[in-house]
Amino acid sequence: LLAVKPQVLHDALGDLAAVLTPAQLLVSIVAGAPTATIEAACAAAVPVVRVMPNTPALVLQGMSALAAGRHASPDHVRTARRLFDAVGRTVVVPEHLLDAVTGLSGSGPAYVFLAIEALADGGVKAGLPRDVAQMLAAQTVRGAAAMVLETGRHPGELKDMVASPAGTTIAGLHVLEQAGLRGALMGAVEAAARRSQELGKR
Repeated sequence: LLAVKPQVLHDALGDLAAVLTPAQLLVSIVAGAPTATIEAACAAAVPVVRVMPNTPALVLQGMSALAAGRHASPDHVRTARRLFDAVGRTVVVPEHLLDAVTGLSGSGPAYVFLAIEALADGGVKAGLPRDVAQMLAAQTVRGAAAMVLETGRHPGELKDMVASPAGTTIAGLHVLEQAGLRGALMGAVEAAARRSQELGKR
């Protein structure tokens, strides 16, 4: 498992390249590092699978995307996938989509943490104790995510189920739309994906 900062990848590969063989599988979680870069540093045709995990893997709720390098077979991908299935969910994508994955699920937990913090702050402003507000916010996000995953319904449909005519929820949603929440989240994903591309070109 290759798990180093992008800035020290070259040095790490220098130490590994001479001992890696085609009989081994190298799984890389180095942000922004293409499989071609890793393969080029190896003396042999080493199979490489690149993975973009995220921090919820620490509590077995991770989301990891995998992409096969030039020498990686379907069996290699299955082996790597089993590793990350143990800490959450996995999906296999073409490597050119991993920058987009980085912007969404790789960086996404930070966006959600910010949203949870803001929701809790709103609860405190409305009079709730801090610990209660944080629990309400976090469990609400957890429950909403579970509804999307388990029902298979579109998030917009689930949103409409909560927003009754002239009710409290639609009043809150109106404020979020006025503040440009959708555009801000889309822009955050795009900016993080673009930064991932920049790191990959270094």
